[in-house]
Formats: sequence, C-alpha cells, structure tokens
Amino acid sequence: MTLASLLSLPTVWLLGVVISRPLGLDFSLTRKLLAGLLAFTMTTSVIRAITPASVVAEGSNFPAFWYLLLGSLISVVVAMVLLVLVEALVPSGALPGPVALARATPRRLRRARRYLRIARILARHGLAAYVFTRQRPDLAGSDGRRRLARSLAAALDDAGVTFVKLGQILATRADLLPVEFTEELGRLQTAASPVPWESVRAVLTAELGRPPEEVFAEIAAEPLAAASIAQVHTATTADGLPVVVKVQRPGIEQVVDGDLDILLRLCRRLQTRTRWGRSLGVSALAEGFAQALREELDFRIEARNIAAVAAGSAVREDPAVRVPVVGAGAVTRRVLVMQRLVGVPVDAAPEGVDRPALARTLLEFLLHQVLVDGVFHADPHPGNLLLLDPDPDPDADGPRVGLLDLGSVGRIDAVLRAGLARLLVAVDRADPVAAVAALTAVADVPEGLDERALQRDTGRFLARNLGPGTSLSAALVGELFALLGRHRIGAPPELAAVLRAIGTLEGTLTRLDPTFDVVAGARAFAARQVGAELAPAALRRTLNDELLSLLPLVRGLPQRVDRMVATLEEGRLTVRLAGPPGLTGGAGLNALLSTAIAATTGLMAALLLVAGGGPRISEAMSLHQLFGYLLLVVSTILGLRVLGLVYRRRPGIGP
Repeated sequence: MTLASLLSLPTVWLLGVVISRPLGLDFSLTRKLLAGLLAFTMTTSVIRAITPASVVAEGSNFPAFWYLLLGSLISVVVAMVLLVLVEALVPSGALPGPVALARATPRRLRRARRYLRIARILARHGLAAYVFTRQRPDLAGSDGRRRLARSLAAALDDAGVTFVKLGQILATRADLLPVEFTEELGRLQTAASPVPWESVRAVLTAELGRPPEEVFAEIAAEPLAAASIAQVHTATTADGLPVVVKVQRPGIEQVVDGDLDILLRLCRRLQTRTRWGRSLGVSALAEGFAQALREELDFRIEARNIAAVAAGSAVREDPAVRVPVVGAGAVTRRVLVMQRLVGVPVDAAPEGVDRPALARTLLEFLLHQVLVDGVFHADPHPGNLLLLDPDPDPDADGPRVGLLDLGSVGRIDAVLRAGLARLLVAVDRADPVAAVAALTAVADVPEGLDERALQRDTGRFLARNLGPGTSLSAALVGELFALLGRHRIGAPPELAAVLRAIGTLEGTLTRLDPTFDVVAGARAFAARQVGAELAPAALRRTLNDELLSLLPLVRGLPQRVDRMVATLEEGRLTVRLAGPPGLTGGAGLNALLSTAIAATTGLMAALLLVAGGGPRISEAMSLHQLFGYLLLVVSTILGLRVLGLVYRRRPGIGP
C-alpha cells in the first residue's frame, strides 16, 4: 500500500463525518466511508469542470481558491444527496451486515426450504391461484366458499402444528371470515402420533434434573393422550397421589419458531402491499397469534392460568366445578405435573345424570367467569370438560365437572364486563337503544357514527335472531360482527373471544340437552347479575369503592390548580405543535425551523445568482454569485437534513 493510499484513508473517513454530521442522522460506518469515498474521488473532476480555462491560464492562486472551495462543496452536497436517497430507499438496518448475513445464512436456507414445502402444499390443494395470482373463482357463492374453506383447512392441516393452530384461531374470528370458513376451520384437530418413550424420558430428565423413575413412584410409558404440542402420561407421586404429566414434544419449539417467522413476514408483506391486509390489520393479528402460541409453549404460563381460574369466585363458590391442582415444584417450561381428574367427557354422560341441570351449571359457571371474575376458559369443548366419577364429597350436590387444558384462557377488564352485562340485559328486554349504548361503550366507535341507523339495524337484528328458541351459532356471531362492520365499529378481540367461548359451549350444551336454550339462560343470568348489583348493599359497596378511588384525585386537585396558576403567572405555558409521526415536540420544531431557513436561504441564493453584479473575483464569477452558490449549498444541506429526519422517523422505518 502506497503512502498516498495511507493518507487518503483518513481523508475519506473525515469527509464521511463532514457529510453525515450536518444531516443530523447516525449513519453506519460503511455508509459514511462510501459517501466520503464518493466525495473524495469526484472533487478533482468537479473542480476542473467548473473552473474556466481563463482562470487556469492566469496562474492566480486567489481566484482558483474559490473554485476549489465551490468544487469541494459541490462534491460534498452530491454525496449528501445520494446518502439521503439511499437512506430513503434502503433505511439503515434494513440490510444485514456481513457478519449477521453469514450467521443468518443457515436460517435463511431452512426458511427457503419451508417456503418451498408450503408452496407445494398450496399447489396440491388447489390454492396456488389464490396466493400467486389474482384469480378468485370460488368466492362468488356459498358452495364455492365452502369448497375453498375445505381446501384451506386441508392445506393448514398438512402444513403442521403452527398452521393448524392458526386455523383454529381463525375459526373463532366470525368478525373476519364468512361462516363457511369458520365452520370448516373449526373442525381442525391437533391430535398427533405419540412420541417414543425414550424421547419423552430425555425431556423429563432434562427438565426435572433427574430421571422420571426417581421423581415418580410410577409413570406410564404409553401416553394417555397425544396432541401436536404435548402429550400426557399418567403417573403416581412418591406420596401415592395420582397425577398426569404433560410433556412438550421434542423439537416442537424450533418448528413453531420457524413457522412463526415465515407467517409474520408474510403478514407484514400483506399489511404493506394489500388494501384488505391493511383493513384487517393482519400484521397485528399475526403478532397476537404468535404471542399466544409462544405462551402456549411455556407450561409455566398454563400453571399461572390454572391458579388464576382456581382463585376466581366461580370456582370457589361452586363445588360442582373443579380445577386440577398443580404439583408443587413440578412446573417447568416443557413439563407440567397436575392432579389427575378421572371421568368421561360431559357429552358422554351416563344414564341417570340430570343433563338439563348439568347444562345450566356449565352455562352459569362460564358466564360467572366472564361477567364477574374476568378470567374464563376460552375453549370449553367437550374434551376439556370432564364429568368426574362420583366422589364422597359432602359439599358436592349432583354431578361434578373438571376443567382441563387451561392453556387457553381469556381475560377481560371491568369496563368490558360491565358492558357485556348491560348488553345481555338489553337483549333480554329487546331494547335496541340500550344495546347500542352497551356496544358503543365497549367497542371502537368511529367519528360521525349514525346512532339512529345503528339502533334500527340492531333492533332488526334482535327481533330476527334473538327471540325465543334461537341459538348463538357461528352464523349469528358472524352476522353481528357484519352489522358492526357496516357501521365501521371495531369490536375488541376480547369480545370475539367471549362470543367464541359461549358459542363453543353452546355446542357442548346442545349435545347434553338438545332443548337447552343458551340465549335465554344467558339473558336470565345477566338480569340476575345486574339485579344483584342494584341491591342496596351492593350499591353501598360500589359507592364506597368509587369514593375511595376518587380520594387521591380530590386530595391532589388543589396542588394541581396551584401549579397551573403559577405557570400562567410566570409565562411558562408550553404549547406542543402537532406534526408528522416521529416529528412532534422538539424534533418537529427543529424540522420546521430548518425548513424555513432552507427556503429563505434558497430564495436569497436565487436572487443573488440572478442579480449578478458586485465585485469581480474572476472574469467568470462575481462576489454576489459566489455568495449565491454558498447560500445554495447551505439551503440544500438544510433541506436534506429535514428529508433525512422525515424518512428516518416515519412509521415502519425507525432507526
């Protein structure tokens, strides 16, 4: 390497710093060096291009200095322009560095193989046209949608556990999909072939710290049940207690992580490139699904769910419902040891069981969880509701039910619980005005909502669908969400989860007692609940709670008023300017001032360049023109600074 090359490296680095610093952005070292190299290599050519031949011939160093300065500034400005353009087109961090690229290559190859497998599955089930082209031949009628829904369900089933779980979640979103899709996707099952005992034993040994034979007095090698994420084995503790051991399938976490990576990438692309993706918010839906599935892979979260449900008043006050007790010290990320509940699914109740009473108990239990506790079983299908074997328990009067698989638990806040109770009471009274008031209290209401039109549509919906003898089917839930969608009302996901849980439970209760009226039972429970809240003792308790919550605010009110008056007296009132996302507050004011100064200096530069005149510094340039060029450089730099801030801070392109 020559001496000139060694000296040029610091110069290039210095030029990169000079180019990036005025823009107010923290560019990567690679971009700084490339910008400095560009300015360094083009400076000599620019100086030669702008310097007149007469000035070169004169041999005067004084005039040549100004052309040297202008040429250098022009080179710097060109490098700045290219740097801002590159930042706008390819933001910093959008492309991985060499080291990160080398580390990510194996994962990219695995992702590419998975992409190819998914593409083959889509082609095999006739779905490639819907994904890779604009053809939509089967969406015109109900029969076509039914065929498409069956193909989609089969493709998701072939794609594996992550996509099966996605299909099951989509089956609960009657607000997003037609009823044909929710019904077909609702048939997806997560049953799987069992994992060999040696593999299960290795997981147990790794998680519990010693072989399972040393932890349990006895453990069955054959699983009691096998699903796509975990399988369950019966065991007996050293104290002689019968338990079940839930063990995560080996390697399932890596499979799910890879599939979620692909799913999130696809949904982000749909969010940015399609109108329907933006309207549905598919990226947020995918993020929520990914978070829920990752939580399901952590059995410690399921143990916390079991504890939350067991602590609720619905379980504590009803001896007919039991939740399995989690074994102390036997909970890890991949292993969960619970009390074994012995019985049969509720829909297989033997002769002699009072089925209507059992159905009423289950409905009131779920509604109590939803409207009172705010923590409820989100998937109460028959396999998760066990009719327990008779037990000589003096507190148990009648059949008892055990809750299984509490990995899926819904949670709603007090505001939504109160709104749901008011909605059920309004339905019971067939009052569309009260129903609309309850709906708008718990949903996202757009500006300019026509409440009169919403009340008329709600009244027709109540009269047509929620009269005597009706049922809460998937089609009914879909029609309700379609009504909300026509009025641009966004239903919270928690509401969809509640309706899905009630709809799932209705299928269970109908199999128990075909004559059971779920809607009437829900309306009666809500009326009793609201009536209990209006009792004198409950009203006094509510009033006391409200006064206690307002006490800190009332105590701090005089100090707040005093601070506001002092601020006005001292002239320290702060006004916040609204601006583009990411440019509010001080950043927005900075961008506004920079834009104003850039426009002013640009106008001054244009006037000086057009006016001409002034002392001559050479035959080809006057002093006014020199000042005009310099002001033009300043204006360009300030404008580029604002553009750089806007592109760096706009949504989705953060640093």
